[in-house]
Amino acid sequence: MCGIVGIVAQSPVNQRIYDALTVLQHRGQDAAGIMTCDSEELFLRKESGLVRDVFQQRHMLQLRGNIGIGHVRYPTAGCDSATEAQPFYVNAPYGIGLAHNGNLTNTKELAAALWSEDRRHLNTSSDSEALLNILASELQRQGAADLTPSDLFGALTRVFQRIRGGYAVVALVVGQGVVGFRDPNGIRPLVLGRRVTPKGTDWMLASESVALDLAHFELVRDVEPGEAVFIDLAGNLHAERCGPRLPHTPCVFEYVYFARPDSIIDRISVHKARMRMGEKLAVKIRRLRPDHDIDVVIPIPDTSRTSAMQLAHDLGVEYREGFVKNRYIGRTFIMPGQEERQKSVRSKLNAIPFEFRDRNVLLVDDSIVRGTTSAQIIELAREAGASKVYFASAAPPVRYPNVYGIDMAAVTELVASGRTDDEVAQLIGADWLVYQELEDLVSAVRHDKAQVESFDTSCFSGIYVTDDVTDAYLSALQAERSDGAKARRRDDAGSGIVEKLSSTMERSVHAV
Repeated sequence: MCGIVGIVAQSPVNQRIYDALTVLQHRGQDAAGIMTCDSEELFLRKESGLVRDVFQQRHMLQLRGNIGIGHVRYPTAGCDSATEAQPFYVNAPYGIGLAHNGNLTNTKELAAALWSEDRRHLNTSSDSEALLNILASELQRQGAADLTPSDLFGALTRVFQRIRGGYAVVALVVGQGVVGFRDPNGIRPLVLGRRVTPKGTDWMLASESVALDLAHFELVRDVEPGEAVFIDLAGNLHAERCGPRLPHTPCVFEYVYFARPDSIIDRISVHKARMRMGEKLAVKIRRLRPDHDIDVVIPIPDTSRTSAMQLAHDLGVEYREGFVKNRYIGRTFIMPGQEERQKSVRSKLNAIPFEFRDRNVLLVDDSIVRGTTSAQIIELAREAGASKVYFASAAPPVRYPNVYGIDMAAVTELVASGRTDDEVAQLIGADWLVYQELEDLVSAVRHDKAQVESFDTSCFSGIYVTDDVTDAYLSALQAERSDGAKARRRDDAGSGIVEKLSSTMERSVHAV
């Protein structure tokens, strides 16, 4: 999962892109990058680390121009090297920079076709590099010196025909403008915002509406599934459907965990969706344990707060904050390895004994993936003096990998895979465990105004909305996503003495 932003404005965009990336930081803490364009000069700064660490004042001063794109990254399958920080760049045609959120499911086939048919070489395993070169190749076929919206949409129609998976993309085309597009199922989010100024109209594309709010942009709408939008240098907006019409199935995990609660995605308030998750959980708890002995509901900060508060209200049980969070520690879900995740939990959370001592506590989290974090948090609650520790998940059991841009563990590392709820409870050390029902989760997220009938629930159901996810693909993905495989790749990268020159020709851009 990553965060992307693209802006075309009537004044410099460097600060606004930086600000947008800071509020999208929750979507990726591995690397950050900004590319801007001033006349025909491109400026690029990207590096591993948080936004605040990657960009210093000297870098910001050099990121000149009124158009630009930005990216915050967390590594997806097979892509956890610093050389794969985005935006990526290719110098022909025009000069194109690209930032991508999601995961293509046919990257290997694309890499082979790019070599055999397009005569383009890829130097990384990143699907984003493959996507950039597909876009460049199709634009090259247009052969036009001046890119018209018709030319661009024609090229993007062919791009949609070639790529598969879940993706949201922003691309900067030198001398032309910024383009954004979204996969035909609308799995990954992309919103469009506008701000009218005395000089003209500014436009922003971003992963979440919260990025628009900070810069005082009005949320116009979501980019539709299979749609491409093009904002030219004069600030004119062009839009056209370039992908096939498929069922609109946004990723339900955006609402469970990834998105900020103050965002609106596909006309659905993340905050209200999480409130309804708490309501549904309360109904289930009352049904299963009408005479429950829960004394207090305590959330595991931060994502579960909204659900936990509503759950406590509906149960008529006290809601309390029992954990203090160190906000300078990254999200454990996206830590690169099991050892790092285990070390992180106790440095990230500390219990307040007063809230736990001699009480039956219901801990609420957004989901349970590997179970190691949950187990350590339950241990913290017991050490703080809890009499009993119950555990509630606002999401159903995670039993399958997500192939559309969420780097969930290999199936063998998912604690709920092949286990009953009671077995999971025993493994994580809970006195009782309750999961959200899948149909209740879907009902909680969906509402009439959203016009979304179904969601991608693959990590819970094992049903993939694209038709190309085979057992062989999942087996290969598991080999890439296991903690052991990631550790080997980090060791290989650390032992290298030769700098990896990206085939995307980034040395022809002004590095800042």
